[in-house]
Amino acid sequence: MSREPRRPRCAPLIPRARAGRARRAVLVLLALCAGALLLAGQPLVPTARSLALHFATLQAGELLKGACYLAEEIFHLESRHHGSFWRALSSCFPPHWHGPMLLVCGSAYVALFGDGQQLGLHLILASLCQLLILALGLRKPSAVEMSEMSERSKQNVAHGLAWSFYVGYLKIVLPRVKKSMEEFSRANPNLPACRKTWKLHILIPLSCDIYDDLEKADSNIQYVTELTETTLARAGIKKRVYKHSLYAITDEENQLWHCAVEYATPLQTLYAMSQDECAAFSREERLEQAKLFYRTLEEILRGSKECADTYRLIAYEEPEEAESHFLSREIVWHLRQEHHEEIAVQEQSHPPSPSTALDSAELNLQISVSDLPQPLRSDGF
Repeated sequence: MSREPRRPRCAPLIPRARAGRARRAVLVLLALCAGALLLAGQPLVPTARSLALHFATLQAGELLKGACYLAEEIFHLESRHHGSFWRALSSCFPPHWHGPMLLVCGSAYVALFGDGQQLGLHLILASLCQLLILALGLRKPSAVEMSEMSERSKQNVAHGLAWSFYVGYLKIVLPRVKKSMEEFSRANPNLPACRKTWKLHILIPLSCDIYDDLEKADSNIQYVTELTETTLARAGIKKRVYKHSLYAITDEENQLWHCAVEYATPLQTLYAMSQDECAAFSREERLEQAKLFYRTLEEILRGSKECADTYRLIAYEEPEEAESHFLSREIVWHLRQEHHEEIAVQEQSHPPSPSTALDSAELNLQISVSDLPQPLRSDGF
């Protein structure tokens, strides 16, 4: 039996997609507030009047905020809204029920209170408070809200980079990786072949710090050769060349492992953005986007049939203290994992021989007690 390779260090924590627990928390708190209101034993009419007033105040605030945005958007009708005022209006007031909701709440308040002047005064005071909140910038979405909105709408930087990396590169080269590795294996029969490692190993450092020369990143990683290149006409470029480099990686026992490995080049974009003031991209945002890039790319590749079993994503966080052979150990760990998976598949595809698999019950042969030969089957056939 093969031994499960031990992880040299903790794997990086990649955030999963948010599961809507915030909305469920809203429903729980709503039920608690409704229960507390019932336990308070307040009269129904004043309670309904207060609720109607609060709802009207909130809708007035949303309408005022939309009006402020509309004051800017009317100067960009041609460039942003194709010259349509109604398109700009719907962009500034996305939920169309704010106006009707304000009308319903106001009507309910007047019906319960019987004084429209009081409603007008309340709405003026509410509008004043809402405008002060907007002027002071107190109603800004939190960092969590912005992160959730960008992830849900698929509009973050990492999402675009992952799709660009897949469509513009991986979708082209991954289906040809195994063939290239097979050609190399036939040309070098003296090297041990492990088909599970015939993949493109994609390095994803969450720091986005990428070396152009892997041999300089780790002396245990040595360049061997180039795999068979792929030449295609792409986006007006005649005979565009795609190729991978094969490396020999030395482990702690001086054993050589051969694999095709390279960095995920879009991470260079994230790193450059964090270094450029024009991008306004902090290191914390870069780390978050790197994790989202890994998660998005993993989801894309998992759903791609033509890329199945042709890649291995290696995400890692570099240790705080510099280690000269950290990267080679990280790659070797994944190669050992793949080797372990291949041995497990081979063991499953070769079941034990019948002589060792049969139990005592199966060894109860139907021997006839008569001297004459009898059929083994009871039905006589």
